[in-house]
Amino acid sequence: MQIAQNTVVTMTYTLTDDKGQVLDQADATQPFAYLHGASNIIPGLEAQLEGKQANDSMIVTVAPTEAYGEYDERMTQQVPRSMFEGVPEEQIVAGAAFHAQTGAGNQTIRIAAVDNDTVTIDANHPLAGVTLTFDVSIISVRAASEEEVAHGHAHGEGGHHHH
Repeated sequence: MQIAQNTVVTMTYTLTDDKGQVLDQADATQPFAYLHGASNIIPGLEAQLEGKQANDSMIVTVAPTEAYGEYDERMTQQVPRSMFEGVPEEQIVAGAAFHAQTGAGNQTIRIAAVDNDTVTIDANHPLAGVTLTFDVSIISVRAASEEEVAHGHAHGEGGHHHH
């Protein structure tokens, strides 16, 4: 069966960035399953997987525009340190991430830099501006159930579980 709209694909992958660092992986003991055509994975990867089938392997390189977007300087801002009142000192460090309610909903915001009275925050996705390489092996492709299509994601092994 070929990967197409409303198929559930189970695969293993290793994701590396442009420096060759491994960012994420799913191996055969805990493969990754997704519903194709439901925008559950980044567009550049989904497009490359279309039409493939079980036992296919490939290397897919995805440009930032097809992944998490280009890095946007405008998404960084300096805020007074007093905004972090009540936050333990050791959590106010460059690289720390926290969830914030913003106009765009719940976003993960990272601290880019800290000095005496200002904190520079960065709302870009951590992988914005990064070219991603996926080394993918497809384990299985099956038709999605009506329930999966209705919910917009794969159920069962490797999928998201409802709690």
